[in-house]
Amino acid sequence: MTPYEVAADAFPRIVATLIRITGDWSLAEDCAQDALTMALERWPSTGVPDNPGGWLMTVARNRAVDVLRRSSVEQRKLRELAQLGSGEALTHEIDDDRLRLVFTCCHPALALESRVALTLRVVCGVPTGAIARAFLASESAMTRRLTRAKSKIADAHIPYRVPTGPALAERLPGVLAVLYLLFTQGYNASGEPAFAEEAIRLARLLRSLMPAEPEVAAALALFLFQHSRRAARRDAEGNLVTLDQQDRTRWDTAMIAEAVALLPASNGPYALQARIAACHATSPDPASTDWATVAATYDALIRLQPTPVIALNRAVAHGYAHGPEAGLRLLADARAGGALDDYPLALAAEADLVSRTGDAVRAADLFRASAARVTSEPERRALLERARSLS
Repeated sequence: MTPYEVAADAFPRIVATLIRITGDWSLAEDCAQDALTMALERWPSTGVPDNPGGWLMTVARNRAVDVLRRSSVEQRKLRELAQLGSGEALTHEIDDDRLRLVFTCCHPALALESRVALTLRVVCGVPTGAIARAFLASESAMTRRLTRAKSKIADAHIPYRVPTGPALAERLPGVLAVLYLLFTQGYNASGEPAFAEEAIRLARLLRSLMPAEPEVAAALALFLFQHSRRAARRDAEGNLVTLDQQDRTRWDTAMIAEAVALLPASNGPYALQARIAACHATSPDPASTDWATVAATYDALIRLQPTPVIALNRAVAHGYAHGPEAGLRLLADARAGGALDDYPLALAAEADLVSRTGDAVRAADLFRASAARVTSEPERRALLERARSLS
């Protein structure tokens, strides 16, 4: 790892530990950032220390001590900081701190967007400006949003701990939902790829700290299956390449193998999604895809999560497993009530199914209508290309 990668990896661990001891989120971030800055200034010339985490923790701890010494009411916090020790860095206690931090940032008392933003900033160390760009907000607005989220944690006395027993079962889906949204934010056509990588990194952390939770393993497997195709999702000009047209030799086979090994035998929502992704990732070519299994798995998934988007994906799967007419019937059911009226990919799905019935003119019109509604330029170009291919 480069000096920057080593320092960046240690950053959230240090923040988590300092938050536990001081209870001051801004102080923890500032001291960790000071340590990171000092490392990047010194390590290129002096070399990375044998225990880089311990070095960074020592610098951050000393900085926190200096700040707290200015206040006469912080003696208990000073004593706890002093007990960290100069070489104590990547301990079991610090791993517990990171898990506490993840659950605190993902507390349901915060709005979902705030949970994602706070996780990116505090747990992952992503700069506020990059988060602002991802959410189409100004950096000052994002700074205010993060400040409000931290203030709410303090004002509402949200506990800095990992829940246990039934409370853990209730809270874990919310944490995984944040990671899923974070991954999607980085994986979609116009997203920031680093966010998808951060979601995978956090899922690995949860997996290492909560090895008995099947849905954690399933979420990580799902992310890996999807991410394994990243290199093949665009052509040389940056245009999106659909799954059936991708060069499968460019897929990351090691990542796929890791995901297969992680797949749990459970039937939670992430496990079912991961099994669907596995059907695609392990097929040597499009014709070999086990669409019957994909469709049946969507039948199980929609019973757990009866959302319009899952209903849409289920319709597509049945269209490939049992014929386009079957898919169009299910698509009509999914669109009943108008839940998908503003979702342009519903038109794209209909276009694909209609094209397979042989009605190329109607399919091309639907692809163009979908292209007119999407906001992502790569998606727009891909949909127009599908329309042109049918003309």
